[in-house]
Amino acid sequence: MNGAGRIRSWLGELTAIPGLSGHEDRVRRHVAAALAGLGVASRADRLGNLIATLPGDPAAPSLMVFAHLDQLGFVVRRIEADGLIRVERLGGVPERALAAQEVVISAGGRDFPGVIASKSHHATAPEEKYRVLPYAEVFIDAGFATADSVRQAGIEIGAPVVYAARLVDLAGGRIAGAALDDRAGCAVLLEIARTLATGPVVPTVHLVWSVQEEFNLRGVIPAARVLAPDMAIQLDLVLATDTPDMAGRGEVRLGGGPAISLYSFHGRGTLNGLIPHPALVGLIEAAASETGLALQRSAHVGALTETAYVQLEGAGVACVDLGFPLRYSHSAREVADLGDLAGLAALVVAALRRVGPAFSLDRDAWT
Repeated sequence: MNGAGRIRSWLGELTAIPGLSGHEDRVRRHVAAALAGLGVASRADRLGNLIATLPGDPAAPSLMVFAHLDQLGFVVRRIEADGLIRVERLGGVPERALAAQEVVISAGGRDFPGVIASKSHHATAPEEKYRVLPYAEVFIDAGFATADSVRQAGIEIGAPVVYAARLVDLAGGRIAGAALDDRAGCAVLLEIARTLATGPVVPTVHLVWSVQEEFNLRGVIPAARVLAPDMAIQLDLVLATDTPDMAGRGEVRLGGGPAISLYSFHGRGTLNGLIPHPALVGLIEAAASETGLALQRSAHVGALTETAYVQLEGAGVACVDLGFPLRYSHSAREVADLGDLAGLAALVVAALRRVGPAFSLDRDAWT
């Protein structure tokens, strides 16, 4: 099986496991078991981050490569007398994409299917047809007829709710499913672990599967503080801009290979983002050129990743965001390309193997 095939297999397993922010433990345990099967030891910290360290030359700058385990969704906030369930939104859930979606409610070690209600078309007034319901008006129908029956099933206030999982193979090696952000990054990180475990590692590399990215973007911080890496590479989506609704937003296309973010900024609420360290940009570009791998470039406003905070740890961490092109982000059916994912894994490995004791993080050496 090639890299794309292995990533597809891991991704099918990982997307099938519900893992709302703050409730990632089932996903973490699955990744830990996969690592054990590769002969790679791992450990979890108190917050739930999973860490695998591959020791290398202590004279070389150390790296942390990470992807987040969690997914966005909801938490139960109220159980109506008729058994219908009201929820709070967790993360950037697009309300316009919710009606009639299938969801999974996890409680008491069980997963309960449900659907987000969509008012019957025959009773929809003309003024309602183009209205998007605010999440506070959304309710979930899981088949229960009374509040007591919901609670007897083990569902209570605070229970996690996520999109129902179903990974679909599309034409041309493309896939669609829930939580590709960022289970695809997690699968890529497993492929990187497999490759590094069977070959030479020059620097010390810490592979981290992080938590609570969709909640507050800071779940990885305890791991970063303990590991104190010199450099960090974050693996997540990069917005694909090759559909009519995204025209003019950039030049990243699905199937065009992995992408590097040269600028990201979140202008709503949190004023934060990342301008990558020039040493990391140079490292990634050189690795792509040397291996003949395609490398797309992205610069956009509206997204934010954990590197915005990791970069400020200690004396400063040299950071860069790498990613895979993704269509329809945060919806129940995101779309990615397996070739892009395999290319991302190969690019990271090539970059890591270029880091030796002489690798400089002095900005003046790169600018």
